[in-house]
Amino acid sequence: MESLYYTNAINLFYKFGPQRMAQIRKRIPEPQHIWEADKQTLIQTGVPEKVIDEFIAFRPTINIKKEWEKLDNLGVRMVTHKDDEYPELLKELYSPPIALYVRGTIPNESFPKLAIVGSRKVSTYGKQTTPDIAAQLAQTGIIIVSGLALGIDGLAHQAAVENNTPTIAVLGCSIDDASIYPRANYQLAHNIIKTDGAIISEYPLGTAPLKQHFPARNRIISGMSLGVLVIEATQQSGSLLTSRHALDQNREVFAIPGSIYNESSIGTNNLIKMGAHLVNNAQDIIDVLDLKTSPLFADDGPVTPDTYEESLLLPLLSKEPIHVDILVSTSTLDMAAVSATLTLMEMKGKVRNLGGMMYVRSK
Repeated sequence: MESLYYTNAINLFYKFGPQRMAQIRKRIPEPQHIWEADKQTLIQTGVPEKVIDEFIAFRPTINIKKEWEKLDNLGVRMVTHKDDEYPELLKELYSPPIALYVRGTIPNESFPKLAIVGSRKVSTYGKQTTPDIAAQLAQTGIIIVSGLALGIDGLAHQAAVENNTPTIAVLGCSIDDASIYPRANYQLAHNIIKTDGAIISEYPLGTAPLKQHFPARNRIISGMSLGVLVIEATQQSGSLLTSRHALDQNREVFAIPGSIYNESSIGTNNLIKMGAHLVNNAQDIIDVLDLKTSPLFADDGPVTPDTYEESLLLPLLSKEPIHVDILVSTSTLDMAAVSATLTLMEMKGKVRNLGGMMYVRSK
């Protein structure tokens, strides 16, 4: 346990990142010895003298046990390379995290993990495809890894939660309640924990979501996954950086094709052009990764109408989004009846509301 105290304390010194710590630990393997080392010993690690001087000045400002108590009080655990819970695939990285701060439970290695990333500004197409694909994956026991961001990330996590499947959110900041980012996904983060998933980060308590943290966060998302699925990305999207990490880490890259007229599909279409696996459904991913899973699409039978109003609307609904106004004009029902029927059908899981008064069939 004392080793964890010192690891946490060292993590608080932000100039000792993963690469520098790997360099230090070649000479000084134990965290306690790093914390207590004199200047001459630390200089032998090859770390610049200026940084060593800053570290030596930093140490007296930290009460190691009190810093650990802060984690305990906030329900945050620390997982290191020595722990079974530390993802095996992460250990393969050139600069794996020194430790992971965890709330919830990281699913064990018997559960395959797939990263899903994409644009924060999600289109109607993205709102349709992300829950569909993510739900299909979750239903087979595949663990979805993403970054809790607005847009595609949040939709992917939400689909897993709704299917009672664990999912892992990797944050670019600390994971205590006061720091969870973005705040709009605060409740989603708690729902992830409640469904036996985890929110994790390599950053200690008090770390803000700074811009430079997110590329490092992305390497963890791809690094702990068998592959990365990109669902919508502009030409400059940060999710493309995650796909580049995946290639560097020898992971598979998948992409969902989109309209050539949609800016949010430029990145994914280019990925496919460069050799990423084109994905139409979850089975495409399962086949490439050669995963042994239960059949994806169990036949639940046809969706049948329960009321006269449903019998008029169901034939008009498909996987292509349709506007409420069109349903009104083609169904002979008035707006009030269409809206009420769609609401009931959504509650039954027959249709999904994409926003903007657009609907699709769920099955």
